[in-house]
Amino acid sequence: MNITQQTIVYYIPAMDCPVEEGLIRSRLQSMPGIVGLECNLMQRILTVQHTLPSPAPVEAALKAIGMDPEVSPSTGKPHTHPGASASIPWTRLAVAGAFAVLAEVLDLLWQWRNSVSIADAYHISYGMAHSAIFVAAAAAIALSGLSTYKKGWQAVCSGTLNINALMSVAVTGAVCIGQYPEAAMVMVLFNISEAIETMALNKARNAIKNLLALAPETAVVAQANGSWAETDIRLVPVGSRVRVRPGEKIALDGVLVSGHSSVDQSPITGESLPVEKCVGDVVYAGTINTSGSFEFTTTARATETTLARIIHAVEDAQASRAPMQRVVDTFASYYTPAIFAIALLTALVSPLALDWSWGHAVYTALVLLVIGCPCALVISTPVSIVGGMAAATRHGILIKGGMFLELGRKLEILALDKTGTITSGKPCLTDVIPLGAMDTTRMVTLAAGLAACSDHPISRAIAAKAAEQGISPLQVEDFSAMPGRGVSGVIHGERWHLGNSKLAEELGCPVRAMSDHIQALEHEGKTVTLLIGPEGIAGVFAVADTVRQSSLSALCELKSLHVRTVMLTGDNAQTASAVARQAGVDVVHSSLLPADKLRIIEELDSQGHVVGMVGDGINDAPALARAHIGFAMAGGGTDVAIETADVALMDDDLRKIPRFIRLSRATWVILLQNVILALGIKALFFVLTFTGYTTMWMAVFADVGTCLMVVANGLRTMRQ
Repeated sequence: MNITQQTIVYYIPAMDCPVEEGLIRSRLQSMPGIVGLECNLMQRILTVQHTLPSPAPVEAALKAIGMDPEVSPSTGKPHTHPGASASIPWTRLAVAGAFAVLAEVLDLLWQWRNSVSIADAYHISYGMAHSAIFVAAAAAIALSGLSTYKKGWQAVCSGTLNINALMSVAVTGAVCIGQYPEAAMVMVLFNISEAIETMALNKARNAIKNLLALAPETAVVAQANGSWAETDIRLVPVGSRVRVRPGEKIALDGVLVSGHSSVDQSPITGESLPVEKCVGDVVYAGTINTSGSFEFTTTARATETTLARIIHAVEDAQASRAPMQRVVDTFASYYTPAIFAIALLTALVSPLALDWSWGHAVYTALVLLVIGCPCALVISTPVSIVGGMAAATRHGILIKGGMFLELGRKLEILALDKTGTITSGKPCLTDVIPLGAMDTTRMVTLAAGLAACSDHPISRAIAAKAAEQGISPLQVEDFSAMPGRGVSGVIHGERWHLGNSKLAEELGCPVRAMSDHIQALEHEGKTVTLLIGPEGIAGVFAVADTVRQSSLSALCELKSLHVRTVMLTGDNAQTASAVARQAGVDVVHSSLLPADKLRIIEELDSQGHVVGMVGDGINDAPALARAHIGFAMAGGGTDVAIETADVALMDDDLRKIPRFIRLSRATWVILLQNVILALGIKALFFVLTFTGYTTMWMAVFADVGTCLMVVANGLRTMRQ
């Protein structure tokens, strides 16, 4: 019987660090029927792809290694769990610490017995003192270390050597050679430091919790009978009408259909000031309505909102491992067995080769086992990557995987679409030039009357300018549209025309006298429209798709970061060149089809460059997919472009790309610092161990102290 591949998602409360992840992988990867595993360490989520008749064997295997799984429900929202922050037994650890200190004190008192005659004064025999020290140490080990022994035994049974196995061997060995106080102190310090490390990692996990808290669980939705009811957002279909009151969080993405307000979009777009919203404007789930009430129609289900995409991208940061993380993980898989082998050789060979005593050789081997834990090295990369991803979302940059965050630092060339990317994508009236006795206000008033009757983009630009200036359009009679030439109508008994040079010549109005002026405007990439009245041409309008101010700043910043810019557009060469000159683009390619844009990206790649592509339309999708990093203008871009891209700019601000590059470079520096720190401290303590300058408790501090340092350093990316 053929069984199709299935996917099941588990929440694993005990998966706190790379040790547990390694144990899970070791146990499950060799099981028949397991196709793939994905561990999201930060969220303790395990995704298993399998072809088994049921997931029961998977769950049994997880339980056998102490990783009791909980099936993550398909709720339409990222998984949350009330116990997501691991419970830390501080009281038990404190009592264990007291017993460990007691063992140390008793040991010191017994060592001083000769100088102060304690044994004789209190009739304490060697056996009694030795037993008291042993009992205190055993109590400390039992209270703090039973879970360590359990996890270590499970690891050994699974054929894995992790830190729990190494620590169990080290502590047991110390007890066997009579180092009771040190064995107790090592076990207590190890578990206390593990608890502190868990607390530090929870800070990174809280980045996603904070995102989850942005959107409310319910929304006030219009019902079929005309009433309003509070409804779980997971049950709200697309096209529903939702009401939002002042001060409330917006639950779903949508478009305003009534009312107006100011909305704080900083959680999604990173904009510092509230944005005015009126009918027809887009609102995002997770943003905050700051003033008036309004109603909107939903455009996405709870699982498909912009916020849901952001959360999904941050959660996938661990699954989509960055190149450095893959290297570190591979290194660690060989590193731990190598440490165990070195320790074993030290215990067995050094007494023969270096004339060490057997006790000293065994003790040195035990110290090596404690130092050899790879936790600090393995945890150094995911903490930094997740921190960088969280910082990016705070600035309105949605990155779809850690590999893209790491790759951003290498970006050499950035290709950009023109319309809607460098420019606003909407024609605007840039020049109003009256001729003869015509004044500017009357010229705009006449043109606005004709433009108000047309839906042509140029007409809309003129009408918008008139509305901006508070000019009401005049009444037009006998209106007619002339495709490819312009429009015509009667205003106050006079026939007026609004159109291009072809229309003017047809009406017997020569444009030769002003051809130089028209050509100058067209050379700037502007479209010229003429207002023609009974006495001829009364004025000239110039309309253009204007360059965004943010684009000018962004392109300047990219130059300072030594990133070359290339503009790819389907517009004609004259318009493209004009926009490129104004924006400061390095290279221009015009009159391109989607296949041409793709070809240019492939050529740049073949030359060995790391290439990024920015676009907002369906025609940009092939180039976005082919580039090393595709950036989508998510605010006004198409769904195809957003889904295809690797990075989405949530408010269509190109200045976010230089910020992304700087964040990538900062994250890479912190990654390197962490790897060097982890390996450097271990290398130093290896040397010190063989020269006799370290003890087991110093080894614990070195190992876990390094873990805490790399976690704290990695979390600095969240403040970028």
